[in-house]
Amino acid sequence: MPDLFDISGRVALVTGSSRGIGKALAAGLVEAGATVVLNARGEERLTQTRDDLADSNPGADIHAVPFDGTDSAEVARGIDAIESEVGPIDILVNNTGMQHRTTFVDFPEDVWNALLSTNLTSAFLVGREVARRMTSRGRGKMINICSVQSMLVRPGIAPYSATKGALAQLTKGMCADLGPAGIQVNAIAPGYFRTELTAPLVEDEAFTSWVEGHTPAGRWGDVEDLIGALRFLSSDGSDFVNGQILYVDGGMTCVL
Repeated sequence: MPDLFDISGRVALVTGSSRGIGKALAAGLVEAGATVVLNARGEERLTQTRDDLADSNPGADIHAVPFDGTDSAEVARGIDAIESEVGPIDILVNNTGMQHRTTFVDFPEDVWNALLSTNLTSAFLVGREVARRMTSRGRGKMINICSVQSMLVRPGIAPYSATKGALAQLTKGMCADLGPAGIQVNAIAPGYFRTELTAPLVEDEAFTSWVEGHTPAGRWGDVEDLIGALRFLSSDGSDFVNGQILYVDGGMTCVL
């Protein structure tokens, strides 16, 4: 009987993977034997991440293809290069994202537009370009990285929550359109995780106390906690799972 969760040899593109959660997700796919394509805008940092992962996983097939996921022309060129030089994309992880914390009345319009472009438009553009190829092959896995803020909101992050809520709905819409072609589109919604970007929040004793007190698991998430969900949604084991938002949050969304 074949291993339902075996993704070895499959080509996976992970956007926003030069650091943080994206890098951890890419590492999890590398360790599972996938051929992984890293993507971000900055070539230097992306190349360093590729080298770091290669050092930790001798013999792994890892590539770095920089392009701006908010620019449709760059996206088209980047996806074409990956499919031509690496192989057909079997797994897409839309992870590109940014955060900005400011009260609603003081939130700058240019940052609002940047959040929309980075957190939502990039998933649309990259997803659309990859879907055009997956559709012709009749198979594929897409995983959008949402957030507990797809459902919940805290003061100071209204625009971020709006983009993540929209991404959850985009996931369901992509499922409706692409499911008949044999493509599964799901999302992972992380809770509060320790990363270099959240380090200031982790160090804030009051905030950490709030996170731990509102999470049944009683702790911040570690990026490795996301790998199991990612491998499941990337594998044949999830062939009849489509349009779902999987919250990996230590139970936070159950108690708030």
